[in-house]
Formats: sequence, C-alpha cells, structure tokens
Amino acid sequence: METIFNIYGTSIYAVGAVAALALIQLLVADVIGITRKHVPGTSVQGDHSSLLFRVTRTVANTNESIAIFVCALLFCILSSASPTYTAYAAWTYVCARTLYAFCYYANLQTARSICFGVVALSLFALILIGYLT
Repeated sequence: METIFNIYGTSIYAVGAVAALALIQLLVADVIGITRKHVPGTSVQGDHSSLLFRVTRTVANTNESIAIFVCALLFCILSSASPTYTAYAAWTYVCARTLYAFCYYANLQTARSICFGVVALSLFALILIGYLT
C-alpha cells in the first residue's frame, strides 16, 4: 500500500521549500531592519525606493498567499488529484514566489508583477486540479 508521501512526496517537499523561503525572507527583512536601525514594532514608511519597505512587503505578500497554497495543496491531496499535475502547480508556485522575492528586492516592478501573476495562476491551477479529479 502506498502512503500519501509516496504518492505526493514531490508536492509535500514544495511545502517545505515554501517554509524555508518564508523563513529566509523573514531573516532578510530582520537583517535589513537592523542595519537600517528600524525600531521593531513601528510602521515601515511606504516607499518603493526603500529596500526596507520592499523586503517587509515581500514577507507580508508571502504570508498573504501561503495559507491559500497550503489549503489548495491539501485539497488536491485529499481529493486524490493527479500527483503529477499537483506537483507541477506546487513547484510553479514555489519558483514564482522565489523569483517574486528577488524581483521585489531588486525593485524590478514589471518582472515582479509577472511573477505575482504566475503565483496567482499556480494557486488557481491547484484548486482546479483538485476539482477535476
């Protein structure tokens, strides 16, 4: 008998990758905040020219979509969706989120928007894959 990990292991590793990405983004934001002498707990000024603003927005944006990712992936697993398509969509999300962070850090606004679109499409794909079982 196959276990869920045997069937969906590639997708489950994507969850670990997203957790690692979120942790790295948090650490980057903390280091930038410390180097810029930002007082913890105070608001960051909304200015796209500020690296501190961009790194904190990256963390916030990841936090905003991570729950959708986990729920959509669980939906796929619990509905016995195609493991292959589920893995493709999950890893597309991971790669697009990673590229999104780099684009936001570098202030590449058009590329960042494209990556955000790919993130949204991958989340939609996961939900659709779960329903098409």
